[in-house]
Amino acid sequence: MTRSTNANDTLGAMLGDLARRRGSAPAFIGEGETISYAAFDGASRRLAQGLWELGIRAGDSVALWLPNGPEWLALHFACARLGAVTVVVNTKFRVTEVEDLLARSKARLLVCWPHFKGIDFLGILREIDPLAVTALKAVIVCGDETRPPERTLERATLPYRALTVKRPFDDDHAAPEAGAILFTTSGTTSASKLVLQTHGAITRHARAVAERFGYTSPDCRLLQLLPFCGVFGYSAAIAAIVAGRALVIRPSFRAEEAAKLIAQHGITHMIGSDEMFRRILSFGEGERPFPRWRFAGFAAFNPSITDLVSAGEERGICFYGLYGSSELLALFAAQAPDARPEVRAQAGGFTVSPEARARAREPASGRILPPGETGELELKGPSLMAGYLGDPDATRDALTEDGYLRTGDLGYVRSDGGFVFLARAGEFLRLGGFLVNPREIEDFIQSHESIEGCQVVSGAEGTRPVAFVTLVKASALDEPALRAHCLKGIAKYKVPERFVALDAFPTTQSANGIKIQRHRLREQAEAILESDKARSRRTRAARDQSAPLPRS
Repeated sequence: MTRSTNANDTLGAMLGDLARRRGSAPAFIGEGETISYAAFDGASRRLAQGLWELGIRAGDSVALWLPNGPEWLALHFACARLGAVTVVVNTKFRVTEVEDLLARSKARLLVCWPHFKGIDFLGILREIDPLAVTALKAVIVCGDETRPPERTLERATLPYRALTVKRPFDDDHAAPEAGAILFTTSGTTSASKLVLQTHGAITRHARAVAERFGYTSPDCRLLQLLPFCGVFGYSAAIAAIVAGRALVIRPSFRAEEAAKLIAQHGITHMIGSDEMFRRILSFGEGERPFPRWRFAGFAAFNPSITDLVSAGEERGICFYGLYGSSELLALFAAQAPDARPEVRAQAGGFTVSPEARARAREPASGRILPPGETGELELKGPSLMAGYLGDPDATRDALTEDGYLRTGDLGYVRSDGGFVFLARAGEFLRLGGFLVNPREIEDFIQSHESIEGCQVVSGAEGTRPVAFVTLVKASALDEPALRAHCLKGIAKYKVPERFVALDAFPTTQSANGIKIQRHRLREQAEAILESDKARSRRTRAARDQSAPLPRS
């Protein structure tokens, strides 16, 4: 795919242009602090000079282990001006994960917050083997009024403020095709990959998002609560910046505070997770509690939330589903705001870039499928990654010969040019010879009066479904009643073999929100079905032993 370029296809050039055009306009609104675009550009240039004097050059990596704040973005743009790559470190990472990321990215500097949400970051660093991070030359401590230690990981340790008093760095050592940021893919540390995104991919994608999502509207104001260390929060923030709009930032999400900020600052647009929005809406009183809040793009991380779009309709807010990934950047596609509510509730939609393409392939035959038929989604566009750092084999395996990303997601394209994401390929069930979306079964089971939430996974070669459920208050699990309910409403081959009640589903907190750990549910399902099988064998053996001997 041919990628167009222009003078602002590097992050530094983009910010410099914004400072000239939107100099006095607010860029960030924090707690008691508003920063203009001109001030932000100046701060990033001074930081770039400070990093330059520490020896950071084009191609080097600088790791940011920080919560949301202007400092994170100023450092990122400072690195961008130098042609250095920002390595994002999730604030929830601990010893093994941080050590692994610093080592594999060959980070020359680490910038961290000493304490955040009760987490002792410097204490975690003290447990890392200094010999495992040989490329690291120094540690920068940000956001602490006290003097930092002289040495961390046996390296020199400097306060953030030492970088902020330099003269501005006026050059731009980056190029559109140069790497700008490294994201880690989801999964365990040993299985994660480092996704390299370039300046050109980021800036072109951000402009397309800003145009598509209505950020160019003069009255647009955005609330940023998703962490920058995740591709979801990062993509949303850069799109707001490229549009020159005001971004209200907080370092962490608290639903009640978010509801107040939306009203206080006249927020018009927001990107978040379904769980985040559900909790915010619980603090809204009256029919129109947030009169200026018009649009909210969401990622569906909690399958039990099925009424978000309708809840938004009642409050005058247009909620619409999104799709993205580290390899393609978040906000790669979105449902149309004027689509029917049932369509807007789906993940996927139309690609934000007119140059992007989507198709579905049948895994078994390799055949490209027509609209409406489910297969593995393959996507490409200007935001496609440069590759997985240090892993050319994985990069090659992830891409088709004609440049599409093999997403590992199941879905289908629509006749109108959009596409629908259904689930990760490993989450679909092969039941009765058919490929079944577990969401279909879950939605039906949740229609039973006793069920609050449901997750259906497979055990035993993926052909035997087990339903894990959470119950409404004062209800008890009644497996026969649930089985009878299912037999009346869905095909027999879709009816779970077992129904298991849980107090809560196992979850993990990612940079983008809370996700249900379906792999843990699959492990439990396998153990339950194996136990049932063993019990059945013992029952048959006991019955055979007690049976009368045949007469001769």
